[in-house]
Amino acid sequence: MAKPSALVDTRVIYCGDNLEQLRNLPDACVDLIYIDPPFNSNRNYEVFWGETKEKRAFEDRHESTRAYIEYMRPRCVEMARVLKKTGSFYYHCDWHASHYVKMMLDEIFGESNFVNEIIWKRQSSHNDAKQGSKHLGRVHDSIFLYSGGDEYKFNHLYAPYDEAYLEKAYRHIEAETGRRYRLGDITAPGGAAPSKGNPHYEFLGVSRYWRYSKENMEELYKQGRIIQTKPGTVPAYKRYLDEGKGVPIGSVWDDINPIHSSDAERLGYPTQKPIKLLERILEISSNENDIVLDAFCGCGTALVAAQKLKRQWIGIDISPTSCRVMAKRMQDVCGIREKEALWKIGRGFIVRDLPWTEEKLRDLPPFEFENWAVIALGGMKNKTQVGDMGIDGRIFPVSAIDNVRKAGTDELALEEKWFPIQVKQKEKAGRPDIDAFETAMRRAGCEKGFFVSFGYSGDAETEISRFFREEQRIIIPITVRDILDDLIAHKLA
Repeated sequence: MAKPSALVDTRVIYCGDNLEQLRNLPDACVDLIYIDPPFNSNRNYEVFWGETKEKRAFEDRHESTRAYIEYMRPRCVEMARVLKKTGSFYYHCDWHASHYVKMMLDEIFGESNFVNEIIWKRQSSHNDAKQGSKHLGRVHDSIFLYSGGDEYKFNHLYAPYDEAYLEKAYRHIEAETGRRYRLGDITAPGGAAPSKGNPHYEFLGVSRYWRYSKENMEELYKQGRIIQTKPGTVPAYKRYLDEGKGVPIGSVWDDINPIHSSDAERLGYPTQKPIKLLERILEISSNENDIVLDAFCGCGTALVAAQKLKRQWIGIDISPTSCRVMAKRMQDVCGIREKEALWKIGRGFIVRDLPWTEEKLRDLPPFEFENWAVIALGGMKNKTQVGDMGIDGRIFPVSAIDNVRKAGTDELALEEKWFPIQVKQKEKAGRPDIDAFETAMRRAGCEKGFFVSFGYSGDAETEISRFFREEQRIIIPITVRDILDDLIAHKLA
């Protein structure tokens, strides 16, 4: 497969500061940019893996709106630089700083390149307008759309007609075909004083200025497209419903729901946007094989939409955990593999600049290290740290296993099959660490579990053997080196 651009690599997730990564991209190399950066809201988001101590990775860190704009300005300058003249830029934000963002973007992209403010109605009610509050419920986000130049790509989209509108407007049904239609005016605009050039003649006994020449009118009449409901009435044009495109999509989007807890696509990521929202943006402002960039890509919804719609894509995020999450999502949802050899022939993708060395992993904050290890095993972080009883994550095997237990009193009343994961960012996990994990496994009723560390003491290994010999419970010790060398497949079996 030929590369879509000779200047830039695509199907790549970069881990790092997006300002640095953007500066490495050449000028005018991207067709569409979408960003959904952290809002200046002073809110602490709970990330999908539930670690309250990781809130700092997704909270709004900016002390003031001014600091937020100063943080975003150089990044938007770089994005304006890499955007093609035929490209489009979307900035997703909420009410906290949207007016200041608009002023900044006018300066960078130019007021003349402002195209639309899109209002996404993300819910019908909001608890920030509960009884006693003195403001209306904040139920929408703003998405600012700018173009790279006058010749930007734009594809009009259409929504289906409302049923009530159909019953009213397309109330006629053709007896011969069953096709629904409405009647359209064919008299000249302006009535008795039409625009210059409209012909005047008699047709079906009615003398008028008409939109069409007499020859065209007669041909349309032969085709059955012009009818006269009663003698002497003004003829009308049949407009069939099945020939219409629908209602043009406007700047208020109230037909795309936010992510709900029951949605299959939900990851639990705090600011996750629905895939339909990103698909609409991509369909409006890009075509197949165009290059899409998301410089704050979080859990990767824009990348998934781009892959599904056969666009090329580039993602950037500063969090190693987020990069691993979106890589897993690309594999699980889109079915493409993270493999250098496949990427080189246009069939896979790669993640660059992750802290893949043991030295870098030792320097990660504990929460990032735990997330990296759990996700590397294909597991899921606990929803909450409180009450985890010494378990950092869980693996839910696809195949049936004999590790079945009843749900606890605070859980759904369903049987579930899973393996617990414990992670210690230590050079050598010791016997006390193993003892604590054994207690957690007993409490959870699990017969098998996984422990991740840089290494294990002799006492720890002895205790793992004793635990199996005396209680027939299995602890699989996995080292960071095992993960880095991709030697864990046989241990997970």
